[in-house]
Amino acid sequence: MSEIASNPTPLRYEVEVQAQGHIELQVPFATGRKVIVLVLPDEPDSLADLVAAASSSLGFWNNEIDDAEFCGDTE
Repeated sequence: MSEIASNPTPLRYEVEVQAQGHIELQVPFATGRKVIVLVLPDEPDSLADLVAAASSSLGFWNNEIDDAEFCGDTE
């Protein structure tokens, strides 16, 4: 398989857990390459905590002072 470019793109796999908690994936990375694997249950609310955490910090990024400085507005 070919190596993915240095700009990491998340990959999503839906797999079934086998006996003794084993899962099997074929990934497009070179043998010996280190990767990070996050495992989430396939449940409707499994991402709710992550979405809530990400959404809670939006106010920090959405503010007039930073917008004015970043966009060059002086008013």
